[in-house]
Amino acid sequence: MKRKHNFKELQIWQKSRSLVKDIYKLTSDFPQSEIYGLVSQMRRASVSIPSNIAEGTGRKTNKEFSRFLEIAYSSALELETQLYLSFDLEFIIESILEEFLVKLDELQKMISSFDTKVLSENF
Repeated sequence: MKRKHNFKELQIWQKSRSLVKDIYKLTSDFPQSEIYGLVSQMRRASVSIPSNIAEGTGRKTNKEFSRFLEIAYSSALELETQLYLSFDLEFIIESILEEFLVKLDELQKMISSFDTKVLSENF
C-alpha cells in the first residue's frame, strides 16, 4: 500500500519525536513517587503525538488523517497542562517550563497548519 505521506519525512513528526526524548530526560529527574503518576502521563502524552501523526499517514482519506492530527494536537495540549502541573508541584523551575512551552507552542502551530493543508489537499 502506497502512503500519501511518509511520516518519517514530516517535520512535525521529527520535532515531536525529539520532544519525546526531551520529556523522558526531563521526567527522569522527577520524584520516584511520581513514576506511575505524572511521569507516566507525560511520557504517554508525548509518545502519543508522533504516534498519531505516523498512524494518520496510513489512513485512506484526508478526513481520517486529519482526525489523527487532531488527536496529536490534543495530546500536545495535555502535555502542556502536565508541564504546568509539574511547575506547580515544584518538579521543574520556571525557565524549564518556558523552554518546553515554546517547543510545544511551535509544534501545536505546525500540527494545526499541517492539518489545514491536509484537509485542503486532493489526493
